[in-house]
Amino acid sequence: MTLNDLYQRPGFLLRRTHQISAAVFENACASVGLTPAQYGVLTVLANEPGLDQTRLARALAFDKVTVMRVCKGLEERGMIERRVSEHSRRQMAVVLTPAGKKLLLQARGPAEQAYQRLLSPLTLPQRQQLIEILETLTQGLADDARAPFVPLLPPPATDKPVESAAAPQARAPRKPRTNTGRSAPAKRG
Repeated sequence: MTLNDLYQRPGFLLRRTHQISAAVFENACASVGLTPAQYGVLTVLANEPGLDQTRLARALAFDKVTVMRVCKGLEERGMIERRVSEHSRRQMAVVLTPAGKKLLLQARGPAEQAYQRLLSPLTLPQRQQLIEILETLTQGLADDARAPFVPLLPPPATDKPVESAAAPQARAPRKPRTNTGRSAPAKRG
């Protein structure tokens, strides 16, 4: 394999694009001090207050450790609270605080600017095509994901041009994992 081969591999390009996406978002949202993961958690909780951490993790395709770490940081900043769930004393419900709601409102403009900056090299048809290709990849390879994605909303109509981050892209719940010949990660207690 040559370096050109490496640099044209989908995994390399997707990883590089993710690095750029995170940097663009963090630069745009520096004034509000949010990472993409924190913005995702706040957005989900604004739409679905009181989710437990497991459902929150699945709604964002995060593993449990990541969602706990992100929630801990947001809780330390006073942006969210974890309370005993009304449905089960064994679960913790996560809710936005008034400060969290205010921060999310302040972040929406910069987050939209980041989204537009990330897609700025593309025409509107290319933007739609990119989203469709990424959805096809994530849906087709969902069984290989280490963290499940279980959207809270039905998928949006895909016949509209992608112009705004306000329309979340979701997919159908993942299928049960089949034996792929790989070792499954150890279950944690």
